[in-house]
Amino acid sequence: MRGRCGGTSDAARAAFYALFSLQHRGQESAGLASADGRGVRVHKGLGLVSRAFSEADVEALTGGLAIGHARYSTTGEPSLRNAQPFYVETMHGPLALAHNGNLVNAAELRRAMLERGVGLASSSDTEVMVMMLAAARGDSWPERIASCMRSWRGAFSFVVLTRDAAYAARDPWGFRPLCAARLPGGGSAAASESCALLTLGCAAVYDVGPGRVVELSPDGPVDRGGVDAEPSASCVFEYVYFSRPDSVWNGVPVHEARKRFGAALALESPADADLVIAVPDSSISAAIGYAQASGLPYDEGFAKSRYIGRTFIQPTQALRDQGVALKFNAMPAAVRGRRVVVVDDSIVRGTTTGPLVRLLREAGAAEVHVRIACPPIRYPCYMGVDMGPADGLVARRLSVEEIREAVGADSLAYLSLDGMTRALAEAGGGAGFGFCSACFSGDYPIDVGGAAGKNGFEVI
Repeated sequence: MRGRCGGTSDAARAAFYALFSLQHRGQESAGLASADGRGVRVHKGLGLVSRAFSEADVEALTGGLAIGHARYSTTGEPSLRNAQPFYVETMHGPLALAHNGNLVNAAELRRAMLERGVGLASSSDTEVMVMMLAAARGDSWPERIASCMRSWRGAFSFVVLTRDAAYAARDPWGFRPLCAARLPGGGSAAASESCALLTLGCAAVYDVGPGRVVELSPDGPVDRGGVDAEPSASCVFEYVYFSRPDSVWNGVPVHEARKRFGAALALESPADADLVIAVPDSSISAAIGYAQASGLPYDEGFAKSRYIGRTFIQPTQALRDQGVALKFNAMPAAVRGRRVVVVDDSIVRGTTTGPLVRLLREAGAAEVHVRIACPPIRYPCYMGVDMGPADGLVARRLSVEEIREAVGADSLAYLSLDGMTRALAEAGGGAGFGFCSACFSGDYPIDVGGAAGKNGFEVI
């Protein structure tokens, strides 16, 4: 972001506040970089944003320019050396970069750099990006950014900070979200989700177009060129799970899309039940849609600890299992003696559903009918969502009936891919937008051959 509201560290402080709105996208580490026209300062730490920074850390990041990042690892272990933003000195001055997504061709690019004698200090594809940008040719940073984008394949919404400018850019397929707006006190901001910009008081938030490079200028975002857009392939899992419900992407309110997923699920897979509940928080919108379409009452069936992070994006299975055990309690007064429809956004590895069904039965539920507001996930994601390897996906190993038996539900049904596509179109995501649903269909919009695993660059 770029802006001043009085004081020397306003850009970094505003970026710090915005990161809280994006905490759901990454919980492993957080970082900020600021620039004051002379140099760049960086601070990074492990854990949540509130843990990674002290007041003194934010105060030290002076200047009217700043970028920030909350990390969820998809390439490289969750360690401080892989935390972002990455910072290097270049022949054109200091450079920092933060990235959301995954480069499918990172292994090829990394190998070429190592063969040229370029040393790398991390196992992250983001370091490959910043090192390539440092060596890129061009008369300006927008030209160098566009030059590198032509070599990168995959998902890469990213922000770049130099000593006197900040830029935001998005891959030509538009896999991951990126939006920008003018700050109310002057200046510009960009973020992965519109909710972060609304936190800063921005109005007229818009999506950065696929392949575009935007300068965050003092007078508002300015398009500085880019590369030709490819056929649109926005990640549909952003609507299912990842994005906050108050965000808007491709003109589609996430809450509305999820409600329509739930309504379509109710029409496809009704249940003879007394009550609809959600697995909080990302399933609440879909559960409301299911209840409205089915005519069943909606109520809260789980109490959730707000101090345990999102279990899907924990880096290891052991942490995910622990998170589920600590995160939820059933509410006996709501479910005792009742036939319950429990709506969840997805089943990926099968970590959460079985324990939740057991909690409901122990709380006295007469029947538990599980409804999933997306299709079965049978294929890994290579574009920035850590689904894990194919053999870890429960729907790849087991049939729907076998999953039902494994989780102990009285019935289990998923939303169909056709139903999801229609619901998304009804929410406003139709004309002009194509979506990547490869995790459901296996139909990848780009060649993923040669893609490295999450820890493929770790040195043992």
